[in-house]
Amino acid sequence: MITGVFSMRLWTPVGVLTSLAYCLHQRRVALAELQGADGQRPVDRSLLKLKMVQVVFRHGARSPLKPLPLEEQGGMFAGQLTKVGMQQMFALGERLRKNYVEDIPFLSPTFNPEEVFIRSTNIFRNLESTRCLLAGLFQCQKEGPIIIHTDAADSEVLYPNYQSCWSLRQRTRGRRKTASLQPGISEDLKRVKEGMGIDSSDEVDFFILLDNVAAEQAHSLPSCPMLKRFARMIEERAVDTSLYILPKEDRESLQMAVGPFLHILEGNLLRAVDSATAPNNIRKLYLYAAHDVTFIPLLMTLGIFDRKWPPFAVDLTMELYQHLESKEWFVQLYYHGKEQVPRGCPDGLCPLDVFLNAMSVYTLSPGEYHALCSQSQVMEVGNGE
Repeated sequence: MITGVFSMRLWTPVGVLTSLAYCLHQRRVALAELQGADGQRPVDRSLLKLKMVQVVFRHGARSPLKPLPLEEQGGMFAGQLTKVGMQQMFALGERLRKNYVEDIPFLSPTFNPEEVFIRSTNIFRNLESTRCLLAGLFQCQKEGPIIIHTDAADSEVLYPNYQSCWSLRQRTRGRRKTASLQPGISEDLKRVKEGMGIDSSDEVDFFILLDNVAAEQAHSLPSCPMLKRFARMIEERAVDTSLYILPKEDRESLQMAVGPFLHILEGNLLRAVDSATAPNNIRKLYLYAAHDVTFIPLLMTLGIFDRKWPPFAVDLTMELYQHLESKEWFVQLYYHGKEQVPRGCPDGLCPLDVFLNAMSVYTLSPGEYHALCSQSQVMEVGNGE
């Protein structure tokens, strides 16, 4: 049985995180000095041992959140996970099984709660998607109860929480209102709506258009010829709109969007490399069921956003390795199954201290997050508004 529970997130004090990161950096400096003037030798990957895997994934294919005018949902609820979406998640689970059970003996072939931690937003399609992924990963075999940890909506950090983070909402509210009026976006939106016979007064933006295009493509449904014709442009303009609302130059907004989630991922890494951590506080696999609106800012902060909308059932996988001889730690990132080079890293196999340093630009502890989120509210109260 899959159970949703509310759980408090564990986090390490900032001073401890800083000390661990500093120790990692000092170890790398010492190793570099031993290697001499010829520079750093290539890492012998055969001497790397996988220690931990974190997987962030989007739910499987679903019905549109808002159908286009004059279109029907076919009896489905808005945002409902479909059979295709379930199959996508099962297939993702099978891929993870091949990678971490069959190709290398990292995970047990049956679910073991001492090895796996599972966290999802408290939205039904995500909970269902997680259950399907687990079925593919462990082939419905388990050694203990499967618990999917969830959180209340007002404290959720697996997506940008515009409802509870006052400052983020204030910063982006004006951009949301004017996004469809921007040059290029405005003209293209008008062209698509006219071609599809959608009234100019209907509140249809590129997010809604893309949502319907993605649903039709995922389920091989017959599409409006005009919608199919403009599919690529609709995706590009949806991305442009998203980047206008949450631009990469606005560091604080990106921090508030995904900073707490990055802190969770960072905390898992640091606990794994800390010899003082009790074994029962470390899992081999961490699973996080998130959303497309999570992925875009998350990929932006990591420097690997490809300007394509994150598809259904996409995954971002973060592997932690330790070198058997030097004892040095490394991180390897994969997005949609393809190796990535994170911002600030020399190549795909990134020294942990370098990776953490790059993440630190956007990472927020719970205390920092709440302080930053309340800034605008304090300012408005102070201004008497």
